[in-house]
Amino acid sequence: MTICITGAAGFIGAATALALLDRGETVIGFDNLNAYYPVQLKRDRLARLAGPRFTFVEGDLADMAALTALPETDAIIHLGAQAGVRYSLQQPHDYVQSNLVGHLNMLELARARQTPHLVYASSSSVYGGNSKLPFAVGDAVDHPVSLYAATKRADELMSDSYAHLFGIPQTGLRFFTVYGPWGRPDMAPWIFTDAVLRGRPIRLNNGGRMKRDFTYVDDIVAGVLAALDRPPSGPRPHRIYNLGNDRSEELTRFLSIIEASTGKRAIVEEAPLPPGDVLETHADITSTRADLGYAPATSLDVGLPRFVDWYRGYAGL
Repeated sequence: MTICITGAAGFIGAATALALLDRGETVIGFDNLNAYYPVQLKRDRLARLAGPRFTFVEGDLADMAALTALPETDAIIHLGAQAGVRYSLQQPHDYVQSNLVGHLNMLELARARQTPHLVYASSSSVYGGNSKLPFAVGDAVDHPVSLYAATKRADELMSDSYAHLFGIPQTGLRFFTVYGPWGRPDMAPWIFTDAVLRGRPIRLNNGGRMKRDFTYVDDIVAGVLAALDRPPSGPRPHRIYNLGNDRSEELTRFLSIIEASTGKRAIVEEAPLPPGDVLETHADITSTRADLGYAPATSLDVGLPRFVDWYRGYAGL
């Protein structure tokens, strides 16, 4: 098969592209290489994908002409988006262009080409401040606590309408706190590891009394591929699944693993909970296991030291 991946230079996009190449697929990668974080990291990810079955196209999701110029493919994995909860407080228009206009453009592209399956990235952020745990796909998601979360929920609703109106098979995946080698510099594994290794203080929000369902990137990629291989059917072919580790870990334990992996103690500065953040996430993956055969296999005790080892090498520390 030939598969288009948007956000191909991103953390999850590049890892998914590599997994598809490893199983013999042809991949068309699309990314705008924006400067939300250092572009060199994105180029380094792309360098790992180089080969005869990978083609990279630089372009913006909000540019319909650029998307229309892409070759036709057997499926689309739409992972491109403006990420980051806190950044959405500073640059809201970036989220409208990438996450709303961009998602609509991908739907229109799939509609025009009658693409057999569109898999797209949503987020655990759609659950907002829900107090019921674990978060299940059937839970109410009507009160997002950040613009980023609101755009992701809007994407799900747009996809559902296109499945209803035009019969476009789609699968939405709510990712839960993805981490691992080649991750993003704005996320806790990178920020904490870099600070500990360099002897710089860490801002620990809410005294570390926050819990996240940390999910290793290889498990996420396995879930994306399982979804790709199982397009939904029926009169409204749209399904949504959680991709998490089915375990909520406190941030203090997360930091203790980094300390053990680096052999250094963290310098901690306490800070309040930032606007848009939630206290806890935990994925109910019952339907994901049943429908997709999804089985996350990497615990935080295994995955986080792998990230630290990779980061030491990449950063030269």
